[in-house]
Amino acid sequence: MTRKAVILGGGYGGQAIAAELLEKQLPLDVELVMIDRMPYQGLKTEYYALAAGTVSDLEIRVKFPHDPRLTVKYGNVVDLDLEHKLIYMKDQDPLAYEWLIIGLGCTDKYHGIEGAEQYSTSIQSLSAARRTYQQLNDVKPYGQVSIIGGGLSGVEVAAELRESRPDLNIRILDRGPSVLSAFPGPLQKFVAGWFTEHDVEMLGNVSLYKLEQGVLHDCNAHGEILTDVTVWTAGIQPVPLVQRMNLPKDSQGRLLLNELHQLPDYNDVYVVGDCASLPLSPSGQAAGAQGKQIAEVLHGVWNNRTAKLGKIKLKGVLGSLGKKSGFGMMGETPLVGKIPRLVKSGVLWKSKRHFG
Repeated sequence: MTRKAVILGGGYGGQAIAAELLEKQLPLDVELVMIDRMPYQGLKTEYYALAAGTVSDLEIRVKFPHDPRLTVKYGNVVDLDLEHKLIYMKDQDPLAYEWLIIGLGCTDKYHGIEGAEQYSTSIQSLSAARRTYQQLNDVKPYGQVSIIGGGLSGVEVAAELRESRPDLNIRILDRGPSVLSAFPGPLQKFVAGWFTEHDVEMLGNVSLYKLEQGVLHDCNAHGEILTDVTVWTAGIQPVPLVQRMNLPKDSQGRLLLNELHQLPDYNDVYVVGDCASLPLSPSGQAAGAQGKQIAEVLHGVWNNRTAKLGKIKLKGVLGSLGKKSGFGMMGETPLVGKIPRLVKSGVLWKSKRHFG
């Protein structure tokens, strides 16, 4: 009788786990199962370009691994019974597991702002990015687009949209005094200079309390801000299924784990990516690196040894300013201009081809 190791979510973390597990010898009695809503992975780090209209849907899809030891199932996971080791999916029979990996990703965080979810559009899923593309590219010439959140995602959406629609009025709003406030000063200055040069308006110290159709309401000096389309990039949180789980979490709502990336009360359950409490900002790179460690732990379990895990090390952070410029951090070194953009293109090329 086979025992199932089930991966929920075929994103960066889930793909990394599957690839690592399949690279080595799976025990003959272990069946690897991956469950996802879609028949391919969407490269989430590129959803901003799909929303802006500078890449096609097809360009940011990656096929799931094809291997006789891997079963891929499609559907929506609606609930988990950790006591009885059951996965409940919409319109399907419950699925039993021996080991479970939760890698279901994130959704937007609206910070309790009235009307934010109703009157803004998202890039947190492939289907949401498609809807955002439709809205942005239906804006009439010289219309106004407002992007809420001056972090990496907001900056990339604003820059890519400027390249796609030179006619639009584009503004980026943030609660802090400047865009990319989490990055070093030289990067903030470079991005602000690029925005100024390309007529992207930057509004800092904006504290929204309500969104309505066509209007953003600010507590501070800006008052009412008129807009045609509003894109939300002002924070993320784990998916609703994880939000509902009555288990220890950090201040971001992410599940607390032990040193082996397991739930402390359920050592047969692992959590990867945006749902996992890590000492790192959520990213595709962090999820992939954590996924490799989870695969190492599982191989240890199957071979009666305990994996010794090191600290997760990231290579750096890269961002795009259109197709010809970019910015990033490699260790402590800030990079700006063409080089980080070329490096990001290379990383994307490798992701599409399953190179680690």
